[in-house]
Amino acid sequence: MVETAVARKSSVRDQVVAEATRLFAASGFDATPLQDIADAVGVSKQAVLHHFPSKEHIRQGVMEAIFAHWRDQLPRLLLSATESHARFDAVLGEVYTFFAANPDRARFIARETLDRPAQARAMLGHIAPLLRGIAGYIRAGLGEKQDDVDPDAYVVHVMQLVIGATAMADVTSALLGDGATGRARYDRELTRIAKASLFGRRGARPRETAAATKKPAKGRRRRTRGDT
Repeated sequence: MVETAVARKSSVRDQVVAEATRLFAASGFDATPLQDIADAVGVSKQAVLHHFPSKEHIRQGVMEAIFAHWRDQLPRLLLSATESHARFDAVLGEVYTFFAANPDRARFIARETLDRPAQARAMLGHIAPLLRGIAGYIRAGLGEKQDDVDPDAYVVHVMQLVIGATAMADVTSALLGDGATGRARYDRELTRIAKASLFGRRGARPRETAAATKKPAKGRRRRTRGDT
């Protein structure tokens, strides 16, 4: 009986967070009444307030649900991949899949950034250490061949790229073709852009690129009497 009550409580909380994510993404935090969230979940407003004392607490619950996933998964991916390309593929794939699976997460962050910049800065401050950690792995992977890459700024821009791409994918990917075909091209090019800006042309490792472009030394031709 106790386990059932706990599971029910957890279920209502999860539903509130899920519906609030969708509604905040669609209309923004300020334009979403608490009653709309309650109606979407199918409970009374008092039942929602039993789990979250205010709408601001619901917003915090939405943010926590998004960032908790990154805090749990990204460090594990960074540690399990021992080579820079493998780390890149694992982290970018995890972040992109997370937002693509539920674009409302990306739309929520985009709306918060545009509608409530002060709150958004505070929100992003919670994951700043994690982003710096990812940048540190990139810096270590590049070694002395950093060229003009700023790992910290690179991570921020790629995060923006992923959030913007997934937030608008339902509309913009249609420019590349209907259905799965257009979306596959859309996703593939995003990955190529992100890799090429870090690893060089076509995503090759810097050392591989240098090796591929280096011309082989030519053997000396024996001089003959006709040579001048």
